[in-house]
This record gives sequence, C-alpha cells and structure tokens, in this order.
Amino acid sequence: MRKISRTRARLAAAATAVGGFAIVGTALATMASAVPASAGTLTATATPTVITTPIATPTATSTATPIATSTGTATAYRFSTLDNANDVTFNQLLGINNSGVIAGYFGSGAAGSPNKGYRLFPPYGQRNYANENFPGSVQTQVTGLNDEGDTVGFWSSMNNANLVNDNFGFYEINGHKFHSVQFPTGDNAAPPVDQLLGINDHDIAVGFYINGQGSNRGYTFNIRTKQFTRVLVPGYPTGTAGPSLTASAINNHGDIAGFYTDANGNTDAFLDYKHGQFLTLDVPGASATQAFGVNDHDEVVGAYTDGTGSSATMHGFTWTPGGGFVSVDEPQGQGTTTINGVNDAGDLVGFYVDAVANTDGFTAIPVRS
Repeated sequence: MRKISRTRARLAAAATAVGGFAIVGTALATMASAVPASAGTLTATATPTVITTPIATPTATSTATPIATSTGTATAYRFSTLDNANDVTFNQLLGINNSGVIAGYFGSGAAGSPNKGYRLFPPYGQRNYANENFPGSVQTQVTGLNDEGDTVGFWSSMNNANLVNDNFGFYEINGHKFHSVQFPTGDNAAPPVDQLLGINDHDIAVGFYINGQGSNRGYTFNIRTKQFTRVLVPGYPTGTAGPSLTASAINNHGDIAGFYTDANGNTDAFLDYKHGQFLTLDVPGASATQAFGVNDHDEVVGAYTDGTGSSATMHGFTWTPGGGFVSVDEPQGQGTTTINGVNDAGDLVGFYVDAVANTDGFTAIPVRS
C-alpha cells in the first residue's frame, strides 16, 4: 500500500538522487543489461494495454485541486502539510496504511543533511513521529508499510557531497529486528543501489536494483520464503535489451505498480495484475508518467511531468480502472506535486516544493459527504 520519492524534481532520464539515493519516484536510467541467471520471472502472457484517458487542465482551490478526466469523477481533497520539526526544510511522505500510519523521512541527503527515516502515527503531530533508521546506517528512508506493522525501505553507509552513495534494501517486522536485502546478482552498479519500496500484508515486498550498465531491474521479494522474482514487461526482451523497470508498490491481491522505459525511450507507468494482464498507464501529453502506489481497489497513484528541462512541471495523479486519470496538485505546490502512497480509503500522501523551495510532506484526504 505504498508508496516512494521528487526534485524531487523525482524526473530525468537518469535517477534523481537525494543523498545518492535514487528517489522513489524519479524516472530512472534507461540503459539495459542482462537478467541475472538466478532471477525468476513473473507469469506474463498478456500484451501490454496502453491506457490513454484524456486529462483536463488542473484547477486549484484553497482546499483541493480536483481534476476530472473525460470519463472520471472529480474528487475534492482536504490537504494538510506535515513536516518533522527536526528538518522543516525537507520532508517526503512515501506511504500510508489503512490505520493512517505514514512512512517517510526528513533530510535532503546533501552532505551534512542525511536522510533520516520515520513513521508518523495519528493524530499527526511532532510527538507522534517515531524514528526508524537501519542500525549503523548513515542514511535511511522508510518507503513502505503494511497493516501488520511491517516496514521496508533502504539505507546507506554514506553521505557523500557528490550524492553518489551505496543503497541497500531493508525490512523490519512489526518494529523488531532489521534485515538487509540485496537482489542476488553479480552485475551491480558501483556503488550498489538496491531498494525496497513497498510491501503488502502477505509480506511480499517490491523494489529494484541497478545493474552494472545502469538499468533498473524490478523485483518482488517474499520475506517469509526469501524468494526473489523479477518483474518484467510482457513482449519485451529479458536480456541486455530489456527495459529499465522499477517495481514501486504492491497490493494484497499481488498487483504491482511501477514504471518502465518503453521501446521509444518514454517513461511509462504500469499496473501488472497478478493473474496476467499488464496495463501501461500514460497521462496523455505528459513527457513522463510514473506510478508509486496502489491500493486494494487498484487505485494507482503517482506523478506525471509536463514539458522538459527547466520548464517541466510535476503533477500528482490518481488512476482507477473505472474512472481513468485525475490530476491532483497540492494547492501550495502547483506544478511541484508528487503522490507516493494511497490506502484503501483513498487517502493520499506525498510531497511538494513550496514558495521558499522547501520540500514539504502532505496528506490529501477525500472530502466525504
């Protein structure tokens, strides 16, 4: 029920890094490499189906930015900014479970400002932040959590000024012992980058590693059996020509959301159903679309980019099977919004960049009559 992270502006042809961490939500490197011999594959018999629901121009209000699609229903949200007082200049909220517990971190990752992970419990306030950092780590991001009290994320032993740092995935079961995770391959980036980004209630985690050629390789990891399985795009090569792919979220049905680089070099979101259908989700006219979260209703959330270069803007979105795309901008962060997580009630978490260039976490709660 997840979740992941912007510049963070989180988009480019290569991973945008915070402290050398490839931010969960950034379009990642597009170079390809061989699939490790030890890796399994998901059953994938369906040809990718491209979803191109039209999306309307965003309209801001003081409390919400409901943007209806041609087939969808506009949703109004109540927005709240949530920043940990330990660093009010940089917070990202990455996941939310059905009890309203939020995963996130503070600290930009620049030298001297390391990422520090936390969980935030309702009712939200400074006293309800609980620090969560991998033992002995220099940096940690808590990227995902489930309803059983289990969390996932990644950690680093470095906080280098050049933002090039090692990354290792981790999971923690019900607030107890931490466990580090690395996909079994001899073809790693240097330094290695391996991140867990989401987890469901069956303790199936998803994430990615970067191989020696700079491509992302998405996978699932069964915490109970310790089994790794590659996430692949059906109909695409699985070897050196395979697309760069990040698996960022998984729901309790086993449906996986994320993003990949298509044959034309575009960054596309996807929803990979457990039983075979693979949907490519593209916001029409966007230069990139990335999915970061999915709930048990197959509501997918993420961010899309309009334009390129210095003129690019980032907007959050939700997508539902019956309603299509709805664009969501935090009112104080028009054009700088990323949505990372969604729970079964449709509550959203993410972050935006404010008028003084701080990165702020936020919640967006549907207004229910």
